[in-house]
Amino acid sequence: MMSDAATPDTAMLRESREAPAAVARLIAGNGALTAALGERLRRDPPRFAVTCARGSSDNAATFAKYLFEIRLGVVTASVGPSISSVYQAKLRVADALFLAISQSGRSPDLLHLAESAREEGATTVAVVNDATSPLADLSEVVLPLHAGPERSVAATKSFITSLAAGLMITADWSDDSTLKRAVAALPETLASALDQDWNGAIGPLVAARNLYVVGRGTGFAVAQEAALKLKETAGLHAEAVSAAEVMHGPQALAGPEFPVLVLSQPDETLKGTRELIGRLRDRGVPVIIAGPAGEGLRERGVVTLPLAAGVDPLAAPIALIQSFYPLADAVARERGFDPDRPPHLNKVTETV
Repeated sequence: MMSDAATPDTAMLRESREAPAAVARLIAGNGALTAALGERLRRDPPRFAVTCARGSSDNAATFAKYLFEIRLGVVTASVGPSISSVYQAKLRVADALFLAISQSGRSPDLLHLAESAREEGATTVAVVNDATSPLADLSEVVLPLHAGPERSVAATKSFITSLAAGLMITADWSDDSTLKRAVAALPETLASALDQDWNGAIGPLVAARNLYVVGRGTGFAVAQEAALKLKETAGLHAEAVSAAEVMHGPQALAGPEFPVLVLSQPDETLKGTRELIGRLRDRGVPVIIAGPAGEGLRERGVVTLPLAAGVDPLAAPIALIQSFYPLADAVARERGFDPDRPPHLNKVTETV
């Protein structure tokens, strides 16, 4: 999909296509680990949860936050790593769950905070692609991502496996049989997501100079990721905004030359998302709609993109971002960028 036979595939595109197989490895390799973690967390429930990450991994942490709060009722906060590394502050996280997510597991600020959290008595869990990394050594529980080597600067399969890891933790912690079935179906779900035709969005995104990417609930995490990828690979100024916040000020910028990409999933947020789309259309804002919020819309200025069929609502954001990555790759190349070599960026960013 979206690949010109005369043009070699980028590493970003190849690696995004490897995600279904990587998630299959994740499920096979981590099943016993997340089951044991889930039993431990049910037996000794944490008072709250804390996430710590940077970049795409922080977007995956947003997904985990919504899952923990929606399915488990556990208050979850994102903590900036600089709290420990720069400000030398000690967080009172005794009896909390501390979840660190990282592709490399080597960023110094992340390591500082993970070490501090363990010293303060938190249950420390590392979701990390490099199981031999310093972050893995510092953590009580290590959940390898099993994504394999990722050479493109823009993370794809490691992000998708990070989302899948959050879903696995939630399924085993809640002991929810429906959610466990959704996890088991993820490789097939993602393979189907890769087959979805999102070509209709290439033209509007190539032409855009500014863009809002809108999501809500669990979908906000992948809106953040989509906006980040369009910035770093395609040089497109894209900003993630919650569907609940667009009409509180950001909508003043949207207009005929400032389109909105909406990522929607089949859950309780759907009604409000559709109402937002209606208000944007009334103002003449070009709208690109991925997922069920676009079903049945065939109007000028509206592009609709399909969600893979039969997807569990909590797995839907993972399917959406799987479908999005080939689109981002195509948009970057059409805009004259090499997705594998974003300007001024490195694969591993070691923030102090």
